[in-house]
Amino acid sequence: MDIFKFGGASVKDADGVKNLANIVRDYKKGNLLIVISAMGKITDKLEKLTHAFLAQNDEAHTIFEEVKHFHFNIIDQLFQGKHHPVYDDVANTFVEIDWLIEDEPDNNPDYIYDQIVSIGEVVSTKIVAAWLNETGNKALWADARNYIQTDNTYREGKVDWIKTNQSIQKDLLPLLTDNIIVTQGFIGGTSENYTTTLGREGSDYSAAIFASCLDAAALTIWKDVPGVLNADPKWFDETEKIAQLSYHDAIELTYYGATVIHPKTIKPLQNKGIPLFVRSFIQPEGSGTAITKDNNPLPIPSFIFKVNQALISIFPKDYSFIIEENLSNIFELFHKHKIKINTMLNSAISFSVSIDDHPIQIEKLINDLSGEFTVKYNKGLELVTIRYYNQQTIDRVTVEKDILLEVKSRHTCQMVMKNK
Repeated sequence: MDIFKFGGASVKDADGVKNLANIVRDYKKGNLLIVISAMGKITDKLEKLTHAFLAQNDEAHTIFEEVKHFHFNIIDQLFQGKHHPVYDDVANTFVEIDWLIEDEPDNNPDYIYDQIVSIGEVVSTKIVAAWLNETGNKALWADARNYIQTDNTYREGKVDWIKTNQSIQKDLLPLLTDNIIVTQGFIGGTSENYTTTLGREGSDYSAAIFASCLDAAALTIWKDVPGVLNADPKWFDETEKIAQLSYHDAIELTYYGATVIHPKTIKPLQNKGIPLFVRSFIQPEGSGTAITKDNNPLPIPSFIFKVNQALISIFPKDYSFIIEENLSNIFELFHKHKIKINTMLNSAISFSVSIDDHPIQIEKLINDLSGEFTVKYNKGLELVTIRYYNQQTIDRVTVEKDILLEVKSRHTCQMVMKNK
């Protein structure tokens, strides 16, 4: 049994859905479960809808009409006439949002976010499942919320692995005998049957959860790149594909911000020794990248760029040492404001971190920190991480740059920089 995961770029239009069906048609190895994200940039659009609804902005209904039009346009291109059951199936799914946005928001904003944004995955999988059946691939739509069980931490649902494994083994596994299963990434369900999401871009993680609980032979993530590259093509004109990665290096790269794989994806696979393949849906015949337990060092340096960074430096007001008690209080405040640290460095009387620049969260964090500490704040920065670095690779990325913070280990160099 294999797991295939297709992201939003692979199903951004009718041609993408047809291409997915062709890839599935050519799969001859056995049972198959397919995990699919929302189509194109629909998650971004649904986030805007959520913000507009919470702000009670009239724009909410306009955005929602655009979302519906986008999906029905794809359905029109796939199916002849207006009589296919998928029309009613998708329309009935959208009714849930119609009802929600007719009233004033009266619940936790994160809860509302999950109820709205999750619809993208539900609708995309209904369309893909319908097309697979239309083209002779016997497919069964399955609701991931019935299988991936989480707590009530909306927007960052924490998976209950015991309940999830029991549900998947008992209720989902028998369905795979005679069908291709189509289900959603990114979403889960609580014991009260409320929808949760697993964190932005969490569909890879969903696929890994299903792979682990089903003891799959392999997980393949289909991307718009030929495999894992040593740098993002947005930043480098010349990139190289990495043919093979260890779980360890893959975890390191995702932790530092490589976006080709969600950071939580590797651990469930590593625990079961399940290989992960990253392949191109544009050139499905390509070999892609294999991520396995084989622990060979990367053959080439890898570069990870994170822009829109803020550097926060924290100093005790009385020039005392930054010690364990200070750090405990500091980390507690970062956790309180849900701010993730991308790199950090401490000295005798200072502690500096690079974080994604979210102004509202940072303002609240600095207000809390300022009671006990002096805080300095720089923004408009970039963080560059080089895995398996040397001086030549450092020189390559620091031309016309001022380095504000540098952290090195044996294999990894991180630099927070700004333009000169």
